[in-house]
Formats: sequence, structure tokens, C-alpha cells
Amino acid sequence: MNMEKTKLDGALLIKPRLFEDNRGYFFESYNKKCLAGIGINDEFVQDNVSYSKRGILRGLHFQIKHTQAKLVRCMRGEVFDAIVDLRMGSPTYLQWFGVVLSEQNNLILYVPKGFAHGYLALSDEAVFLYKCSDFYDPASESGFIWNDPAFSIKWPVDGEPILSSKDKELLRFTSERNPFVYEIGD
Repeated sequence: MNMEKTKLDGALLIKPRLFEDNRGYFFESYNKKCLAGIGINDEFVQDNVSYSKRGILRGLHFQIKHTQAKLVRCMRGEVFDAIVDLRMGSPTYLQWFGVVLSEQNNLILYVPKGFAHGYLALSDEAVFLYKCSDFYDPASESGFIWNDPAFSIKWPVDGEPILSSKDKELLRFTSERNPFVYEIGD
């Protein structure tokens, strides 16, 4: 696995080593030892898969308690994935990073704890995998509205994306609602 740092402190873009021949390809999407070699030591305990149609935007989500680091990738189709550093005191506090993840590029994004995460389906259909370091906890579920001016994410969408009723109700960011504090070594 090759690793590339993003502009956000602690967030990494991972390119697995692809083995291709006339039958197709093979790659390791998760290898605990390889990830530890590039500084990812989280224990991942839950996988989630979501299916979305073009124009569906999911996010920006996080859990207040039972915070989750995530390894995310698009298994089918193409998405624009965006993360925001919410860790108060971080050198990249309130900055965002976005990348296209697709079944063609096989990129994996490592999202540390303390980040909001969301994505927009760019293809007719997209299947998205989240590998999470803690279990889903509905009582801890939170988020901020996708187009929050505090972040100014440049989503590649014309007009309004398709949102769930829950995502339509997400509030704008204020520091009073931010539960995260940056800790050295995060």
C-alpha cells in the first residue's frame, strides 16, 4: 500500500497495490500490518455499505461519543468524498479536503476521529464501504449541514443534491456545538 498525506492533519489517502492480468485484478483493501506501517493503528470493528444513486449526498456526519476513525472507499461507481477537521486546536481546524473515490482508482481515504464526513454520488449508482473503529451509536449521531459556509466545501453539484430527511435537518456549525478537541498524536 502506498500512502499520501492530505492537506488535513492525520487524514491519509491510500493507494493499494493492484495485481492485474487478463482475468481482472486483485488488491488488499485492508491489511492491519501494512496500515500500522503507515501509522494507522485503529482497531476496526464494523463495516458499513451504502448504495446511492446519482446526486445523493450523505453527510456531513460524525459521532459525538464512540468517535469513529474510518477507512472509506467506493466499491462501485464514483463519489466525491469530503471531510472536515473538527478538532479544536488542530493545525487544520475547520479546513476541508475532498477527493474522488471510484472503482477505477481504488483509492481509500483514512478519516481520523474528530472529522465530519460526507460524500456525493457522481455516477448513476455508487456502492460505498465504511470500515469503522467503533460501533454505530444512534445516541451519539450528529452532523452539520452539507453546505455550511463555515466550511465552504466545493461540492461538484449543480443545484441542490438529494438529501435524506435527517440530513436536511442538520444545523450549521458553531463552536459551541463542536464536541472535539485536538490531542497531540491524534
